[in-house]
This record gives sequence, structure tokens and C-alpha cells, in this order.
Amino acid sequence: MATLLVNTGRAIITNRLNSGGTVPSYVAWGTGAGTTSATDTTLFTEVTPRVSGTVSQVTTSTTNDTFQVVGTQTAATGETITNAGLFDASTSGNLFVKGDFTGIALNTGDSIQFTFKVQFS
Repeated sequence: MATLLVNTGRAIITNRLNSGGTVPSYVAWGTGAGTTSATDTTLFTEVTPRVSGTVSQVTTSTTNDTFQVVGTQTAATGETITNAGLFDASTSGNLFVKGDFTGIALNTGDSIQFTFKVQFS
């Protein structure tokens, strides 16, 4: 399993520090196979509409050192989810962070709540 702040995610951070861009708050999932790489710009076979997550600042090691987004996706059909990511737009946009994992089989109407945490330490 790999979870990475991808290269385009680093660009989002520097853009936000320079008062530009948008907050990466859109949760998406995919069904394709693969291992996350820093050069990824998309999910592996993204499905279902992205959902807007709840953005917060949380403490992992020191006060407010972690950016967190929590969002729940619901399966429109039976599918096996293998990866998830966070984007800065509801469609297209830039990938911020991505993770791949062993497939999770879902039935229509099943949901997964994803919590993305990026700690700055």
C-alpha cells in the first residue's frame, strides 16, 4: 500500500502559500489496479462523482501540524474500490494526495468514509 503527497500536491501547497489556487477538498475513489507514484495526476479508473469533504486542521505531533479532509463516498453500483485521492476541484482539477489499497468490494448503496491526513513535520 502506498499513500503519497504527489508532485501536483506539492504544487498546490506552494500555490496556496502564495495566495493562489483552491483548497484540495474533493474526495474521489477508483477501481483500477496500480501502485501510487509521486508522478501520478489521476486515480486508477476514477468512478462516481467526487464529494466535497470536511476540511480541518488537527494535531498529530505538534499543534495544528496536520491538514485533514474527511469525506464519504457511496457506491452507485457494485464495485471494488482500490484507490482514493483528494483533488482541488469537483471535476478535473489537480490531484493532491493519493492512496492505493487492497480492494474493498461494495454493493450498491455501500459507503466508505475516507480520512486524508497530511502532516507537516
